[in-house]
Amino acid sequence: MAHLALIVASDGNNMKLAKDTGRLGEKKYQISDKKAEEAISTIIQWIGEDTGREGLKSTPERVIKAFKEYFKGYTQNPNEYLSKTFTEAEGYDDMIVEKNISIQSHCEHHLAPIVGVAHVAYIPSDKVVGLSKLARVVDVFSKRLQTQERLTSQIAKTIMNVLQPRGVAVTIDAVHACMTNRGIKKENATTITNCFLGAFKTDLSFQNRYLRFIKKD
Repeated sequence: MAHLALIVASDGNNMKLAKDTGRLGEKKYQISDKKAEEAISTIIQWIGEDTGREGLKSTPERVIKAFKEYFKGYTQNPNEYLSKTFTEAEGYDDMIVEKNISIQSHCEHHLAPIVGVAHVAYIPSDKVVGLSKLARVVDVFSKRLQTQERLTSQIAKTIMNVLQPRGVAVTIDAVHACMTNRGIKKENATTITNCFLGAFKTDLSFQNRYLRFIKKD
């Protein structure tokens, strides 16, 4: 079942609650910033704090402002970043690997931070894309409520569908605060996920080379 997530309205003054299906514009409820701030104020009171004291008076407003930044991916279309491509690559047809793209996301189960890095590779067919655009695609999907498995798959499938390369590989190595700061509290635990499409899935030589590349310091 699709989860619900806050997204920023087009006017910048309201938040809208929508199903996160990976598609934009599937809006269900319209929630004003004021109502969202009231909800944060209620939570602060619920934990036993005084929302009237100096240090907390503006906290609900600051939290909502931060949420708009944390979850701005709901207002962005990752396909747009891949729309401008280049064919003047002098016949380059080997893999392109971009390593150590920082990730800051939030898990959909506890709203706890997910922090780590992504490695992205693709084997071009007849066109290449600017390197920064790969990082922007990672950022769009990271700025949504996520599971690491879905995040990995969304990045890979978007690059595959839009660029139509011979293959795509995505690896994410991240720390989940919901595991390190609560519950089982395993501070050193990390999670690694992979998604291989096209030649990276069917040809182990490509997959093995990619894995060697991302392991190099």
